Amino acid sequence: MREFLRGAALLGRGFAYWRRRPGLMALGLVPAAIVGALFLAGLITLGAFLPALTEAMTPFADGWPGLWATVVRVTVGTAVFAAALVLVAVSFTALTLVVGDPFYERIWRAVEADAGTPVTESPYGFWRSVADGLWLIARGIGIAVVATLIALIPAVGGILSTVFAVACTGWLLADELTSRALIARGLSPRDRRALMRRHRGRMLGFGVATQLCFLVPLGAVVTMPAAVAGATLLGRETAAAPSA
Repeated sequence: MREFLRGAALLGRGFAYWRRRPGLMALGLVPAAIVGALFLAGLITLGAFLPALTEAMTPFADGWPGLWATVVRVTVGTAVFAAALVLVAVSFTALTLVVGDPFYERIWRAVEADAGTPVTESPYGFWRSVADGLWLIARGIGIAVVATLIALIPAVGGILSTVFAVACTGWLLADELTSRALIARGLSPRDRRALMRRHRGRMLGFGVATQLCFLVPLGAVVTMPAAVAGATLLGRETAAAPSA
C-alpha cells in the first residue's frame, strides 16, 4: 500500500508543475482539450442512443415481464457505457500524446532538467509514438471487452467490472505515460515490462490516480499535462531504483 500511495503522490507532484511552470503546462491543455471535446461529443451521442441500442442488443427480453426486461437492459446499458469509458480513457491518452507530442516533449524535458542532469536520450520519434498509441488502444479494447462481460454478472458485476477496469486501465496509462522517460534511458520493451513488474504498486498507484482524475468532468484535460510531468518523475525514480 505504501508503494501504491507513493505512486499516487507522484501525480500530485506533477500537478505542482502548474504552479512552477504554468505557461509550459498550459501548452499541454491544447491537444488535451481538442481530443477531449471529440470524445465528449462521442459519449454524449452514445448516451442519447443508449436506450435504443440496449433494446436492439436484447431482443430476447421483449416478451419478458417489464421489471426483468428493465433490469437486463439497464445491466447491458451500464456495461456498454462502462466499456466506452475504458476505451475513452486509453484512446484519449494515446491520441493526445500523439497529437500533442511537441508540447509534451517540452514538459518532459523541463521536468528532466528540474529533477537533475537530463539523460542522454535514445530516439523516441513520432512514428514510435503512433505505434505505442495503437498498441495502447488495442489493449484497451481487450480490457473493455472483459469489463463488459464482468459487468453482466448479476448483483456484483457492476462493482467488479469497475474495479477491474480502473486497475487495468491505470496500469496501461502508467505504461504509456512513462514510456518516453524509460525509452530515453535506453530501456527496451522487455526491460520496461520487467521494471514495471518490480515496481507494480507504484505504477498502479500512479495509473489509478490518473484514471480517477480522468473521470472527473474536464479532469482529463487538466490532468494530462500533470500526468506527463508526474510520469517523468516516476520513470526517473523506478529506473534509478536498485533491482530487487
